Amino acid sequence: MFTFVLLTVLSAGCTNISIRTVVEIDAPKEQVYAVLADLDSYPKWNPYHRKVEGTFEEGAKLKIHVSRPDGKEVEVPPHMMRIVENEEITWGGGIKGIFYGVHTFRLQPGGNGKTVLRHNEDFSGVAVGFADLPPDVIAEGYHQMNMALKALVESKK
Repeated sequence: MFTFVLLTVLSAGCTNISIRTVVEIDAPKEQVYAVLADLDSYPKWNPYHRKVEGTFEEGAKLKIHVSRPDGKEVEVPPHMMRIVENEEITWGGGIKGIFYGVHTFRLQPGGNGKTVLRHNEDFSGVAVGFADLPPDVIAEGYHQMNMALKALVESKK
């Protein structure tokens, strides 16, 4: 498992936070995708995105209940931006230049029928520096989710 956090403060006053996590799952990407695409099942296995309300279709508004590792409970209202079956799920939103976030799950084939999940988030805009977005806490939440997903999918083999 690899986690990378990049915090950049640009001279123009815009802050960017990028969180990169990677996990290899011993299952084909169709199985991993099926779990990620089943938003209703998140409360059963996902320790970070405790509940996702909304329809699994591009453009749909979502309401995501986040349980951060530091104990804070947060609700975020993104929309589904991109769905590529068995390859990508992306949600996000906000106002570009002010506060904008893009959360992506990318599935890539690994060796021997395994799947590499790249679970990433990018925040940008002048208000990001003022938001309660501790990169280490968010990265730990993604790590916890990745490990729970890995355990669930691999237990179904």
